[in-house]
Amino acid sequence: MGYKTIVVHVDEAPHSAARVLMAADLALQHGAHVIGVALTGVSRFLYQNEMVDDEDPNLALHLDVLRERARRALAGFAPQLHALGVHSVEERVLDDEPGAGLALVARHADLAIVGQAPPDGRSGSPAAFPAEVLTESGCPVMVVPFTARPRGSISVTPAGVASPGAPAPGRHILVAWNASKEAARAVREALPLLARADKITLAMIDADLRPAAFGDTPGADVLAWLARHGISADTQVRQTARQGLLKRPGDVGEALLMLAGETGCDLVVLGAYGHSRFRETLLGGVTRTVLEAMTVPVLMAH
Repeated sequence: MGYKTIVVHVDEAPHSAARVLMAADLALQHGAHVIGVALTGVSRFLYQNEMVDDEDPNLALHLDVLRERARRALAGFAPQLHALGVHSVEERVLDDEPGAGLALVARHADLAIVGQAPPDGRSGSPAAFPAEVLTESGCPVMVVPFTARPRGSISVTPAGVASPGAPAPGRHILVAWNASKEAARAVREALPLLARADKITLAMIDADLRPAAFGDTPGADVLAWLARHGISADTQVRQTARQGLLKRPGDVGEALLMLAGETGCDLVVLGAYGHSRFRETLLGGVTRTVLEAMTVPVLMAH
């Protein structure tokens, strides 16, 4: 069973093209329908709660500008995917905030693709955007780094036709396993990608701190689970430096990123611990660290 409906956030950010090509890659692999979504940024709650005057000419002008910007972001979306061989394509312009609007569409999808927020805030999306889509949609989210090259996976001729290029991300997958229900959900959602990978590394960091959860042989149960799907994996067990008099563990997120660099993986699968969008902190520390410093795509589930 693969990803049959893929939602991708499209905007005017420079790295939006990389997201679109990621969606095309996965759609070609899984025979998926792709929905490109551009949002105006105007919350739907303004309309529902009658907080705005529908007859205000200034509001109408402002909305027209925002809708035109969203339509401009989607210009060429469908023709580009058609040229790449993806023929089941849909475009939507929504009056809503990016995170909330995309989350609603993603509730009826198998995968949502969004971009990493640049560290200097150049993107129109807030830094918490990937986290909000994840926690509010019930859908796994693929976060594409803002440094991703638009043609990193599919090579496109000057005529706009797909040709053989570099392997699509997901050839070597690093699975972050901490024996939590979030990690289990992430592995389950990633099975279509894991089944196609050339190499899988199961990363377990500080497993000694939770022996009951990890079992006598950390990773053995996960490996057996994957093996029943015809999937094999290697394991990497690491321990962070213990700090202070109480020997507290070090930064797991940094350790995970370091391991990703060492292994040369091109995709990380991560179970994300999180709260509702109305809490002060959307995601746990490890997830935030990875989202801020990631250089390869990250598939998250919650």
